Amino acid sequence: MPRGRPLTSQIRKNLIEILYFLGKGYGYNIYKTYLAIYPKVTLRSIYHHLRKGADLGEFKIEKIAPEKGSYSWGDQAEKIYYRLGPNAEPTGDIRVKKFLEKDFKTPSDS
Repeated sequence: MPRGRPLTSQIRKNLIEILYFLGKGYGYNIYKTYLAIYPKVTLRSIYHHLRKGADLGEFKIEKIAPEKGSYSWGDQAEKIYYRLGPNAEPTGDIRVKKFLEKDFKTPSDS
């Protein structure tokens, strides 16, 4: 067995499933979706796996956009939007699909 941490991660596999159905998203939005579907993880862990997945080609950074708002640290936040990369292998987890269909309906879907 090779030394160090394994390259695969269940958290990263779950993130791939979420982005497969979302299309794209930023860290905190992905985190909220993750908590609603899968076991509890920390926000820090989600950001770690998004960065690691981008390094491995599982995620691709779509854009980095400064967004204005009222935050505890100031009036601006930098959001990094991710989408699936060429090395992502989504399986189409039905739990994610059902959650997104149920909770993210638009008014025209009713």
